[in-house]
Amino acid sequence: MYTPTPTVLTVTQLNNYVKKLIENDEYLNVFFLSGEISNFKRHTSGHLYMSLKDSTGVIRAVMFAQAAARLRFRPEDGMKVIIRGRASIYTKDGSFQVYIDDMQPDGLGSLNLAFEQLKEKLRKEGLFDVSKKKTLPRLPNKIGVITSPTGAAVRDILSVLKRRYPVAEVVFCPTAVQGKGAAAEIAAAIDLFNKRRAAQLLIVGRGGGSLEELWAFNEEVLARAVALSEIPIISAVGHETDFTICDLAADFRAPTPSAAAEIAVPDIVELKALLNADKEYIFSLLKDRIHRKREQLNSLMKCRVLQNPMVLTDEVRQRADRLSQNMIFLIETRFFSERERLKGTCGKLSALSPLEVLSRGYSIVYDKGAIITDAEALSESSEITVRFNKGSARAIVKEINNENQ
Repeated sequence: MYTPTPTVLTVTQLNNYVKKLIENDEYLNVFFLSGEISNFKRHTSGHLYMSLKDSTGVIRAVMFAQAAARLRFRPEDGMKVIIRGRASIYTKDGSFQVYIDDMQPDGLGSLNLAFEQLKEKLRKEGLFDVSKKKTLPRLPNKIGVITSPTGAAVRDILSVLKRRYPVAEVVFCPTAVQGKGAAAEIAAAIDLFNKRRAAQLLIVGRGGGSLEELWAFNEEVLARAVALSEIPIISAVGHETDFTICDLAADFRAPTPSAAAEIAVPDIVELKALLNADKEYIFSLLKDRIHRKREQLNSLMKCRVLQNPMVLTDEVRQRADRLSQNMIFLIETRFFSERERLKGTCGKLSALSPLEVLSRGYSIVYDKGAIITDAEALSESSEITVRFNKGSARAIVKEINNENQ
């Protein structure tokens, strides 16, 4: 039998040939494949690289950025998924791999998974902490409403606000509440209210719907805008059984838009009744106080001092008289005591006085104004002055005798 000489191929030619065979196979062009993610890597370009494996096999896979942008969840190692894709050869290294066009969690919807993943992420960041929740104003003068202009939610909210608290001003900011870009539009409205200080309280929400229809309220951009708002926010999304990320980030969650309006404002009828009750209570307190003060006044008017104020002056006058008498007595006693003491002192001074000595026959001799106590201080023919008890005389010394006799 004739056997043709085999063609010599390059590696690249062989890889391209096999690639064409695989890509032209209708079974490998579009198929669904289940497996577990491993070796997952997100490239800076946005492409996702991974391996898909089961209990006995493994295959490389790639999901390009354009397809990856449509994912509602974050793929992770160990996650079981179902992918839609095609098989081919990467000619550069001859590796057989799967190119993924779509991917869904196996056993759990992608939206539910995305919800749980985002909720856990924001919870770890503390966006849902109760300590960060702001207190709702008790009597808001201006209320902001962010919702669709055509939905039933806005009609319900405005109707309840008008019925319960018509004195409040409502600032309505219409936005999309579902579809692409709705979350960013609602977040921008919240930011605008905060920048302009246009309200004291915000109601953000919409009516009920499917998970897909409510998904704008599960997006991260809206959750962060709600958490960062300085104006308190009531989240009112869907029906009572619906629950969103916006509900968790808001300061208060209302089960329905109508309930949000009831939470936002008090019932003016109840307020009036409460004010009337308070008014009656205050009047009652005032009456009781006036009655007590009147009784105190009557009691004081019966007091002897108030009936005759001179009683106080009489008592003061008597006390002043007693004090005056006591003062005079003390002064006289002190005066007599000091006078007697002065007499004694004068007697002692008189006994020591030189004049008193002269009265007993003694005299004082002066020489040139100085008192002479020693005869040696004189000389014969000295002119001296002699002072007597009465009068004085001038004399000339004739003889000096220094002997003591």
